[in-house]
Amino acid sequence: MATIRRIGTADLRAALREGWQDFRAIPTQLIFLCILYPIVGLVAARAVSGGDLLPLLWPLIAGLSLVGPVAAVGLYEISRRREAGEQVSWLTAFSVLRHPNLANIVMLGILLMAIFVAWVGVAHWIWNTTIGELPVASLGDMADAAFTTPEGHRLLLLGNGVGFLFAVVVLVLTVVSAPMLIDRNVGIGPAIGTSIQACLANPGPMALWGLIVAALLAIGSIPAFIGLAIVMPVLGHATWHLYRRVVA
Repeated sequence: MATIRRIGTADLRAALREGWQDFRAIPTQLIFLCILYPIVGLVAARAVSGGDLLPLLWPLIAGLSLVGPVAAVGLYEISRRREAGEQVSWLTAFSVLRHPNLANIVMLGILLMAIFVAWVGVAHWIWNTTIGELPVASLGDMADAAFTTPEGHRLLLLGNGVGFLFAVVVLVLTVVSAPMLIDRNVGIGPAIGTSIQACLANPGPMALWGLIVAALLAIGSIPAFIGLAIVMPVLGHATWHLYRRVVA
């Protein structure tokens, strides 16, 4: 039975610091560049060309963070082994493919993918009920409609509000459960239950952690998403260290 500890802002700072140290010791930005850029590039190219993905450009890119907790399982394994004093390399991230708890990790991934699909569906509905009837054929048209029309203002309000709710749900369900499935041979139900208990026991620090994650992802996205190749692995390692501070 896991014991939930109370944490504070000092623990959040320590988790980020230790995550950065793990990243510096085992840089994995090339892995993220090889995975992230083809996905973002294909979506952006299709959207810029005026294709059907134009209304979903931002929801698809922003929604990638919803599946991030499972995408980072290899980083949790690197941090776990470094913490144990074992020899590691960037190839250690792929050892999770032979993890004894792989079935539950896959189940969590399926759950997050379902949440991601639901988010995209809701985002598409919000688009159709706000600016879907306006003549929007390019990114410029979309930006102009979003910021200069009443329909666009409703789009921004509803889209960001609903996106925030989806992000909160994923944070509560996975901030502890995802690394816990790497650390312990537990089922997905007990792992998610522990994650929910951890958030209820530490509402302030967990809310602040969510804001930190959102802010860093936004900053990493500004220079053509290049910064995400550093931000995402650092956050992955930091999530492991946060888990270790919350769960005994």
